[in-house]
Amino acid sequence: MRTFAITLVAAAALLTGPALEAKPRLTPEQRLDKLLDGRVAGRPEHCISHFDTREMQVLDKTAIVYGWGNTIWVNVPRNAHDLDDDDILVTRNSTNQLCDLDIVTTLDRSSQFYNGSISLGEFVPYRRIAKTN
Repeated sequence: MRTFAITLVAAAALLTGPALEAKPRLTPEQRLDKLLDGRVAGRPEHCISHFDTREMQVLDKTAIVYGWGNTIWVNVPRNAHDLDDDDILVTRNSTNQLCDLDIVTTLDRSSQFYNGSISLGEFVPYRRIAKTN
């Protein structure tokens, strides 16, 4: 029985080894490059509609990406080094837009306590390049 248990543990270790090495994790900069692949940058804008902020990705210490589909908006905050992809971003504004002068409060995901703020920069639209036949 003991031999069977040792064999079972050894087999499990052999099977999980390749799974751990399967795919290297991309850096935030590499993730941003992948999101921008096939897109061209437009003129930076001061504000975007809240409609465009429904989809959001925080790229650790790099940028916040808003939107989906043909146009995504990239915001590199003035203090991007404070971005943590595990934080919750909370915005409080009185208009239907998110602007480059807005301050975003950050909350620790596990404790729900305030742990800082992010000062947004300009919003750069990246649009898909139309494919020609």
